[in-house]
Amino acid sequence: MVPFYGRHQAGIATPQQSNVMFASLDVTDASRDELRGLLRYWTGAAARMTRGVAAVEGGGRPTRPPWDTGEALGLGPSQLTVTFGVGPSLFTSDGVDRFGLGSQRPAALADLPRFSTDELDPSLSGGDLCIQACADDEQVAFHAVRELVRLGHGLVTVRWSQAAFLPRVEPGATPRNLLGFKDGTDNIRGDDRTALDRFVWAGAESPAWMRGGSYLVARRIEFLLDRWDGSSLQEQEATFGRRKVSGAPFGGRAEHDLIDLRAGGTDAIPANAHVRLAAPATNSSQRILRRPYSFVDRGAGSQLPAGLLFLAYQRDPRRQFVPIQRRLSASDALNEYIRHTGSAVFAVFPGVRRGQALGGTLLAGSA
Repeated sequence: MVPFYGRHQAGIATPQQSNVMFASLDVTDASRDELRGLLRYWTGAAARMTRGVAAVEGGGRPTRPPWDTGEALGLGPSQLTVTFGVGPSLFTSDGVDRFGLGSQRPAALADLPRFSTDELDPSLSGGDLCIQACADDEQVAFHAVRELVRLGHGLVTVRWSQAAFLPRVEPGATPRNLLGFKDGTDNIRGDDRTALDRFVWAGAESPAWMRGGSYLVARRIEFLLDRWDGSSLQEQEATFGRRKVSGAPFGGRAEHDLIDLRAGGTDAIPANAHVRLAAPATNSSQRILRRPYSFVDRGAGSQLPAGLLFLAYQRDPRRQFVPIQRRLSASDALNEYIRHTGSAVFAVFPGVRRGQALGGTLLAGSA
């Protein structure tokens, strides 16, 4: 069981579970008081679900349908984490300060610019709120989001959602994405407090209600598998700058060998290789904490509709994700094989103690 309460929300630096259900929501015709009440209700419901208990309880016992949708009964907590955030449009939308929160909007919670390779679908982008439910059982993750949406009936609607997964690997091993490459080799570790404080957790530069939280960039990236599968192994490895089987960078022998961007000859990492363009050394030493998951959707025709739900946490997207993605969109060899179809940015609340509610400081007072 992963504790719900704490200094930071679980589901950020927590070791990745094997499944995620991500949902972006729009707030409908709610007042600020109703929004505050909803987040208080969600806080208690999420805390119970992460213990493996129904979201709504009665008489000290877990309730049964119809008070709980029931599909997770008997499955246990499955390492469930539920993580909540708010989007830019909750503060201002079309110039309107919807809930009197405009002055509380962090500067870092800025709408993402359009990148040169974007092919964004508006129905798969944006949102007022987000819920990220991760668990080692896909039905437990789905149930968490379903229950929270149900409890918000009349106040929120689902704007877009994505279920995704990771392969089961040995502890400490790096999972592979659906292009067959290891994904996350140089990621920030969840126990690296120095790196987390520097690159992930919001600090004094953010409003008081956000300190200890983080900023989430969510991107839905489709893989053009027909094109990828038609390329040679040499082309694929040059695209990433890593060996497909071992995960070693060019010039190295093992997955975690240091990346040498100065190597020449046969060890040289191509100028347009993904690993070179995304490396901290080429991005003012900036890093992000990635929680990527693979997805496969229903489709028609010859293409297999598959891709990556890219979830990245950071201290300030303007200084981290945005410049990195601009560099990638300009010349990354991987662009030939992918398509960015969805995008959103959220301010993810800091954690709370028992008796507190997520967003309580932000939504204090009435409007």
